[in-house]
Amino acid sequence: MSSRACPAAVLFDMDGTLVDTEDLWWDACVEVADGLGSPLGEADREALFGLSVEDAALHISGGPGAGAVESLLTDAFTRRLKNGVTMLPGAVALLEALHAAGIPAGLVSASPRPVVDLVLETVGGHRFRLSVAAGDSARNKPAPDPYLAAAARLGVDPAACVAIEDSPTGVASARSAGCAVIVVGPSGAGSGTSATSGVSGVSGVSGTNAVTAVPTLESVDLPLLRRLVSRAPL
Repeated sequence: MSSRACPAAVLFDMDGTLVDTEDLWWDACVEVADGLGSPLGEADREALFGLSVEDAALHISGGPGAGAVESLLTDAFTRRLKNGVTMLPGAVALLEALHAAGIPAGLVSASPRPVVDLVLETVGGHRFRLSVAAGDSARNKPAPDPYLAAAARLGVDPAACVAIEDSPTGVASARSAGCAVIVVGPSGAGSGTSATSGVSGVSGVSGTNAVTAVPTLESVDLPLLRRLVSRAPL
């Protein structure tokens, strides 16, 4: 498979990228924090955006008892997911286009395995060649390990992959793994952060390991994916 023809794989973040779960996650955090007598504010919402359950538990607990808070967060989030999740605009069409083109799709999430498996039941696990959840690699996002693990399991070079993310934490993980990165949505762009410095719009895509901002997955197509992993000048 030539990198000029298509990416070796497209690796998707889950929450907020493929499925509309950000409000469910925030509600779960609020429930747990209220139960601990530590109510959250809007500044906490921004701080918790894109964090793994482990890091969110540390934020809410302040350190002591973080393990117990992690379990509470997972349970509260899972209860909400059982009511169903909604695929975000463009997700299904993009996955179908990748399947038709013979390009593997992988799911790379910072969420625990029970959460990932529950979402896969809704969106269709058959759409993905593999999934990587919290605990499936030595370190979670923002470390590169989850994306490196996904590429290794697929037998491909991370530099020939495109990662699709929505948070600075996820962008940092994918970019440090060597993937080209698409960041979806206005909050995901996070311009001015180290994770997304140099973010460009679709028309400004350039080079391997580029970071490109798009409003929704509806803006992502095969020509864009090919350009992102191509070393040829645009």
